Amino acid sequence: MCEEETLRGGSQVVRTEPYDKGLTYMASVSAKALDEPDVEVASGPYRVVSTTMRVQTRDRLDLHNLTEQVQDFVRSSGVRAGQVIVASMHTTSAIFINEWQDALLFDIKAHIENLISQGGYYRHNDPEWSDCDRNNADSHLRTLALGTHVSLPVVDGSVVLGEWQSVIMGELDGPRKRNVRLQVMGVGDE
Repeated sequence: MCEEETLRGGSQVVRTEPYDKGLTYMASVSAKALDEPDVEVASGPYRVVSTTMRVQTRDRLDLHNLTEQVQDFVRSSGVRAGQVIVASMHTTSAIFINEWQDALLFDIKAHIENLISQGGYYRHNDPEWSDCDRNNADSHLRTLALGTHVSLPVVDGSVVLGEWQSVIMGELDGPRKRNVRLQVMGVGDE
Protein backbone atom coordinates (compact mmCIF):
# COMPACT_ATOMS: atom_id res chain seq x y z
CA MET A 1 0.00 0.00 0.00
CA CYS A 2 1.35 3.48 -0.88
CA GLU A 3 0.48 6.88 0.48
CA GLU A 4 0.97 9.81 -1.88
CA GLU A 5 1.28 13.43 -0.86
CA THR A 6 1.29 16.40 -3.25
CA LEU A 7 3.60 19.24 -2.29
CA ARG A 8 3.38 22.88 -3.29
CA GLY A 9 4.56 23.16 -6.90
CA GLY A 10 3.14 19.80 -7.93
CA SER A 11 5.92 17.53 -6.60
CA GLN A 12 4.85 14.12 -5.33
CA VAL A 13 6.15 12.26 -2.27
CA VAL A 14 5.41 8.54 -2.18
CA ARG A 15 5.59 6.52 1.06
CA THR A 16 5.22 2.76 1.21
CA GLU A 17 3.08 1.28 3.99
CA PRO A 18 3.31 0.21 6.70
CA TYR A 19 5.03 3.37 7.91
CA ASP A 20 7.26 2.59 10.88
CA LYS A 21 8.60 5.71 12.63
CA GLY A 22 11.53 3.69 13.97
CA LEU A 23 12.98 3.17 10.47
CA THR A 24 14.56 5.62 8.05
CA TYR A 25 12.75 5.98 4.71
CA MET A 26 13.86 7.69 1.55
CA ALA A 27 11.15 9.70 -0.17
CA SER A 28 10.74 9.59 -3.94
CA VAL A 29 10.27 13.10 -5.30
CA SER A 30 9.53 14.04 -8.89
CA ALA A 31 10.11 17.63 -9.95
CA LYS A 32 7.80 19.39 -12.36
CA ALA A 33 9.51 20.40 -15.61
CA LEU A 34 9.26 23.95 -16.96
CA ASP A 35 6.26 24.39 -19.22
CA GLU A 36 8.25 25.80 -22.13
CA PRO A 37 12.02 25.79 -21.60
CA ASP A 38 14.25 28.08 -23.63
CA VAL A 39 16.18 25.99 -26.11
CA GLU A 40 19.12 27.47 -27.97
CA VAL A 41 20.53 25.69 -31.00
CA ALA A 42 23.86 26.60 -32.58
CA SER A 43 25.28 25.18 -35.77
CA GLY A 44 28.48 25.60 -37.68
CA PRO A 45 31.96 24.08 -37.73
CA TYR A 46 33.10 22.37 -34.52
CA ARG A 47 36.27 23.85 -33.06
CA VAL A 48 38.62 22.87 -30.25
CA VAL A 49 41.16 25.51 -29.18
CA SER A 50 43.67 25.01 -26.35
CA THR A 51 46.45 26.88 -24.59
CA THR A 52 48.43 26.76 -21.37
CA MET A 53 48.59 29.78 -19.07
CA ARG A 54 51.52 30.23 -16.73
CA VAL A 55 50.92 31.75 -13.30
CA GLN A 56 53.71 32.77 -10.90
CA THR A 57 52.48 32.58 -7.31
CA ARG A 58 53.88 34.58 -4.38
CA ASP A 59 52.91 32.69 -1.20
CA ARG A 60 52.34 29.14 0.00
CA LEU A 61 48.58 29.84 0.05
CA ASP A 62 47.74 32.31 -2.71
CA LEU A 63 44.64 33.12 -4.77
CA HIS A 64 44.66 34.37 -8.38
CA ASN A 65 41.70 35.72 -10.36
CA LEU A 66 41.86 34.12 -13.83
CA THR A 67 38.49 35.42 -15.06
CA GLU A 68 39.74 38.03 -17.53
CA GLN A 69 42.40 35.73 -19.02
CA VAL A 70 39.80 32.98 -19.51
CA GLN A 71 37.32 35.43 -21.06
CA ASP A 72 40.00 36.86 -23.39
CA PHE A 73 41.05 33.37 -24.48
CA VAL A 74 37.45 32.34 -25.26
CA ARG A 75 36.73 35.58 -27.14
CA SER A 76 39.83 35.06 -29.31
CA SER A 77 39.09 31.37 -29.98
CA GLY A 78 36.33 31.82 -32.52
CA VAL A 79 34.03 29.50 -30.54
CA ARG A 80 30.63 31.11 -30.08
CA ALA A 81 28.67 28.30 -28.40
CA GLY A 82 30.10 25.45 -26.32
CA GLN A 83 32.13 25.10 -23.16
CA VAL A 84 35.53 25.97 -21.76
CA ILE A 85 37.49 23.82 -19.35
CA VAL A 86 39.95 25.46 -16.97
CA ALA A 87 42.26 22.85 -15.41
CA SER A 88 45.21 22.98 -13.04
CA MET A 89 48.09 20.82 -14.24
CA HIS A 90 49.21 20.21 -10.65
CA THR A 91 48.12 18.14 -7.65
CA THR A 92 48.69 21.04 -5.22
CA SER A 93 46.80 23.87 -6.91
CA ALA A 94 43.04 24.16 -7.33
CA ILE A 95 40.58 25.80 -9.70
CA PHE A 96 37.19 26.90 -8.39
CA ILE A 97 34.40 29.46 -8.82
CA ASN A 98 33.60 32.04 -6.18
CA GLU A 99 33.27 35.78 -5.58
CA TRP A 100 36.45 37.87 -5.85
CA GLN A 101 36.04 40.23 -2.90
CA ASP A 102 38.80 41.10 -0.40
CA ALA A 103 36.98 40.16 2.80
CA LEU A 104 35.74 36.89 1.28
CA LEU A 105 39.23 36.05 -0.06
CA PHE A 106 40.56 36.42 3.51
CA ASP A 107 37.76 34.10 4.72
CA ILE A 108 38.46 31.55 1.97
CA LYS A 109 42.15 31.40 2.92
CA ALA A 110 41.27 31.05 6.61
CA HIS A 111 38.75 28.31 5.83
CA ILE A 112 41.28 26.38 3.73
CA GLU A 113 43.87 26.61 6.53
CA ASN A 114 41.32 25.50 9.16
CA LEU A 115 39.85 22.75 7.00
CA ILE A 116 43.13 20.85 6.62
CA SER A 117 45.98 21.74 8.98
CA GLN A 118 49.48 22.18 7.63
CA GLY A 119 51.00 20.96 10.90
CA GLY A 120 49.16 17.64 11.23
CA TYR A 121 50.74 14.22 10.86
CA TYR A 122 50.54 12.83 7.33
CA ARG A 123 52.24 9.70 6.01
CA HIS A 124 53.06 11.61 2.82
CA ASN A 125 55.35 13.84 4.94
CA ASP A 126 56.90 10.96 6.91
CA PRO A 127 60.21 9.69 5.42
CA GLU A 128 59.38 6.24 6.76
CA TRP A 129 56.38 6.07 4.42
CA SER A 130 57.14 8.50 1.59
CA ASP A 131 60.02 9.70 -0.57
CA CYS A 132 58.51 13.21 -0.88
CA ASP A 133 60.59 15.84 0.90
CA ARG A 134 58.28 18.83 0.34
CA ASN A 135 56.14 18.21 3.45
CA ASN A 136 53.09 19.19 1.43
CA ALA A 137 50.48 16.53 2.22
CA ASP A 138 48.11 19.26 3.41
CA SER A 139 48.39 20.92 -0.01
CA HIS A 140 47.39 17.70 -1.79
CA LEU A 141 44.43 17.20 0.57
CA ARG A 142 43.31 20.83 0.18
CA THR A 143 43.36 20.41 -3.61
CA LEU A 144 41.30 17.25 -3.23
CA ALA A 145 38.68 19.25 -1.30
CA LEU A 146 38.60 22.21 -3.74
CA GLY A 147 38.97 20.46 -7.11
CA THR A 148 41.35 20.87 -10.02
CA HIS A 149 39.09 22.05 -12.84
CA VAL A 150 35.86 23.76 -13.83
CA SER A 151 33.77 23.56 -16.98
CA LEU A 152 31.84 26.67 -17.97
CA PRO A 153 29.31 27.41 -20.71
CA VAL A 154 30.20 29.61 -23.67
CA VAL A 155 27.39 31.62 -25.27
CA ASP A 156 27.77 34.28 -27.97
CA GLY A 157 31.57 33.90 -27.77
CA SER A 158 31.83 34.67 -24.04
CA VAL A 159 32.09 32.65 -20.84
CA VAL A 160 28.79 32.62 -18.93
CA LEU A 161 29.30 33.47 -15.26
CA GLY A 162 26.90 34.69 -12.59
CA GLU A 163 27.04 38.32 -11.51
CA TRP A 164 29.56 37.74 -8.70
CA GLN A 165 31.34 34.64 -10.03
CA SER A 166 35.05 34.59 -10.80
CA VAL A 167 37.38 31.83 -11.94
CA ILE A 168 39.97 31.44 -9.17
CA MET A 169 43.20 29.48 -9.01
CA GLY A 170 44.20 28.50 -5.49
CA GLU A 171 47.93 28.01 -4.93
CA LEU A 172 48.28 25.57 -2.05
CA ASP A 173 52.04 24.81 -2.09
CA GLY A 174 53.77 27.95 -3.32
CA PRO A 175 55.42 30.03 -4.27
CA ARG A 176 55.81 28.27 -7.61
CA LYS A 177 55.27 28.59 -11.35
CA ARG A 178 51.95 26.95 -12.23
CA ASN A 179 50.43 25.79 -15.51
CA VAL A 180 46.71 26.11 -16.12
CA ARG A 181 45.29 24.42 -19.20
CA LEU A 182 42.45 26.14 -21.06
CA GLN A 183 40.42 24.29 -23.69
CA VAL A 184 37.36 25.70 -25.37
CA MET A 185 35.24 23.55 -27.64
CA GLY A 186 32.04 24.07 -29.52
CA VAL A 187 30.50 25.65 -32.57
CA GLY A 188 32.72 28.24 -34.20
CA ASP A 189 32.31 31.08 -36.62
CA GLU A 190 31.52 30.10 -40.21
